[in-house]
Amino acid sequence: MLPGASVHDMRSAAGHDYRIFVWRPEPRPRGPLPVLYLLDGNGMFPIATAALALQSRRAERTGVTPSVIVGIGYPTVHWIDAKRRTYDYTPPVATDRLARRPGNRAWDETGGADAFLDFIQRELAPAISGEFAIDPDRTALFGHSFGGLLGLYALLTRPALVRSYVAASPSIWFAPDALTERLKTFAAPGLARRRVLVTVGSLEQGGMSSVDADADDYGSWLRRNRMVDNAREFAAALTRTADASLDVSFRMFGEENHASVVPSAISLALRFALPPK
Repeated sequence: MLPGASVHDMRSAAGHDYRIFVWRPEPRPRGPLPVLYLLDGNGMFPIATAALALQSRRAERTGVTPSVIVGIGYPTVHWIDAKRRTYDYTPPVATDRLARRPGNRAWDETGGADAFLDFIQRELAPAISGEFAIDPDRTALFGHSFGGLLGLYALLTRPALVRSYVAASPSIWFAPDALTERLKTFAAPGLARRRVLVTVGSLEQGGMSSVDADADDYGSWLRRNRMVDNAREFAAALTRTADASLDVSFRMFGEENHASVVPSAISLALRFALPPK
């Protein structure tokens, strides 16, 4: 166990089981605390907690304030539950519009994003607010890959969920139409400006080595998905379309691939979403 961390399982109203990882700063600062909700909690929680614990010791120097981290994971011993996250993090897409996978493999069940966001908004966030005094102006959601896609979808469909959204290496290729259509009608009346950070590694559009037997097909799949271009272009589209409602930032990390970029994205997310007040 990490110092200051606790773990418990939680069943949603829809009957889905989650493992919730919570880290609280000690000694606890006075006043309401910021909170970062972290997707893929099994794997991301240790990285984010270690980074926050180190950086928040001297907030005036690092720009990261002591905060609560809530990792949303699954009751498994694995770092990532590929099947569950594929369902929870993807918007609904018609079967005939699903993107291709390497080797044309079949998809696991997809399209559970709305039910998962309902769980965060209606069940998990109220439970965390009941345990801690939370600063509503410093709440954030971090997701990587499909989690980054979910972050953008959450921003466009329920902007009141949190104040800051961090979409790291978002898998926009899976549901570009779902995001584009919702961006056209995006509005956040009565809300303070939302902050959005989109990040990506420079090698995510190609240059990654693969141990798969179909390496050539995997390389083609990477190029077709346009991870770098999609991230940059969607950040620009957010700026153009919703400039009155959003503060949008984009960062590309040099010489990082889809996996190696995670620690850098998390570290930047802490400074972006959890600054001293």
